[in-house]
Amino acid sequence: MDTSKGPRVYVPPPLLYVLFFLLANFLQKRFPLPTALFEVIIIKILGGLLTLIALLLLFRSLRQFFITKNTVVLIKPARSLQTTGIYQLTRNPMYLGLVIAYLAVTSFWGNWWHIILLPILVLIVQEYVIKSEERYLEAEFGAVYNAYRTKVRRWF
Repeated sequence: MDTSKGPRVYVPPPLLYVLFFLLANFLQKRFPLPTALFEVIIIKILGGLLTLIALLLLFRSLRQFFITKNTVVLIKPARSLQTTGIYQLTRNPMYLGLVIAYLAVTSFWGNWWHIILLPILVLIVQEYVIKSEERYLEAEFGAVYNAYRTKVRRWF
């Protein structure tokens, strides 16, 4: 595998989340489902809590990337393997943070289509993005990455 161009993921993962969110909004207009649950105050409170968790995950993972001068652009090679800090809990804190952020936004402006589409979105992220990254990291960092992968879960 040529590792000079990174994992070669050409669609930025945050864009996938935005596209799925917009698709769910379109489906709600075309095939409306009840939205009363998303207007309940406990769901809004849950959304606030999810927002804090998502921001914590995203901030800590991005901060670590910037401190180590690594790239978050998936068509560029990694400068180092992240295995400390938040990366000791999950190999993909950014993607976990994006899922939680998606759920947070859903709790404020959502409909059932957001929830229905979420497993498909997670599957696409895992199969297209994460597995491409894993193949790249294994080729780039070899045994060090494999040892890390056996100790830390993909999601959480």
